[in-house]
Amino acid sequence: MFESLSDRLGGVFDGLRKRGALDEDDVAAAMREIRIALLEADVALPVVKGFVAKVKERAIGQEVIRSVTPGQMVVKIVHDQLVELLGGENAGLNQGGPPTVILMAGLQGSGKTTTSGKLALRLKEKDKKRVLLASLDVQRPAAQHQLEVLAGQAGVESVPIVPGEDPLTITRRALDQAKRNGFDVLILDTAGRLAIDEALMAELIKVRDLAQPHETLLVADSLTGQDAVNVARHFADGVGVTGIVLTRMDGDARGGAALSMREVTGQPIKFVGTSEKLSGLDAFHPERMANRILAMGDVVSFVEKATETVDQAEAEKLAKKMSKGRFTLEDMQAQLKQVGKMGGMSGILGMLPGVGKIKKQLAEANIDEQILVRQSAIIDSMTRHERRHPEVIAASRKRRIAAGSGTSVQEVNKLLKQHRQMHDMMKKMKKAGGPKQFFGRHMPPGMLPRH
Repeated sequence: MFESLSDRLGGVFDGLRKRGALDEDDVAAAMREIRIALLEADVALPVVKGFVAKVKERAIGQEVIRSVTPGQMVVKIVHDQLVELLGGENAGLNQGGPPTVILMAGLQGSGKTTTSGKLALRLKEKDKKRVLLASLDVQRPAAQHQLEVLAGQAGVESVPIVPGEDPLTITRRALDQAKRNGFDVLILDTAGRLAIDEALMAELIKVRDLAQPHETLLVADSLTGQDAVNVARHFADGVGVTGIVLTRMDGDARGGAALSMREVTGQPIKFVGTSEKLSGLDAFHPERMANRILAMGDVVSFVEKATETVDQAEAEKLAKKMSKGRFTLEDMQAQLKQVGKMGGMSGILGMLPGVGKIKKQLAEANIDEQILVRQSAIIDSMTRHERRHPEVIAASRKRRIAAGSGTSVQEVNKLLKQHRQMHDMMKKMKKAGGPKQFFGRHMPPGMLPRH
């Protein structure tokens, strides 16, 4: 997401930074390039016009002309304007009740039911809420059963399915169950259509009037580009949404929907779907997203992701082993799984600042995300003794392990070599007196922080 937009804007900014001073012609040329970049990214034309006009107004002002680094100042102005365009700051869920009623709306195929399950899990784990899920979708075959399965996976309750009930009857039953049993949140997953029609809107309006939701979230597929923006406008006008959830933000869409939604509907983007996993729903932070679009990284999200996925007890256990110079293949597998939980190498690199500068080199390196899965499979194919004593793995064992994991002997050799190198480094750490002393002695000049 946003890769082509980031590349285009990066090229514009590099040109600006190289110039010692900027005049109005330089700014105008840069604005034309930014305009083209946004349009190519599927940002709605009215949004592009407004954005460029505001940036240009500030960019030709005194703050840029008198700046010591005018190029950097223009970058800051674009960044600040992007943050404003995306909503300024994170908007949390509207609270009420109990129960807080959340109505999920959107077209069929936008990921509405899956997002309902993701939101339920997020509210349960992060906010410690008791959540009740209810499917009002009597149009799509098995939709109610799908939500029931997702509720089970999330560890929350769902309203029992009664065949033949209409959406309004299910809504009344869900509201009654939520109130009687003391649920904090009730999530109503409504039916969608392949396109907006009068029947869809009429049904949504009836459910809305009955449920009186505190939050009406529009779930939109970010891969649909300009169509997603048009859908958002229709739902905002017809039903009145209070927030937006963009799904499939981990895809290869050009990103225009995300940049247009806030401006077109007047409502904030509250969450984004970042993976197919049930845990793949993140709060939307405009400033962090602007940083990622402008290749400034998102270190805050990186730290949060690490905090959520890294098992503290396991990390401390590994640290003790490392201090003793021990590092088994079981330890290595645990580290591979942590990297996978954080989104793989691409996901981690995408959140780090400065990576945009070496994007071409990374592309040429051709990082294979499946290598983590294959390496973990290789370790799974070993016996416990082999995992703890890899020195016993000879040629015949390598052939057996390769066959068991569906890989090659060369891949097994490569994994064992990587482990040996890491194990040797742990031994050096122990001799040096610990990681701090080791890195102080072995890091290249200029890599250590100055005191």
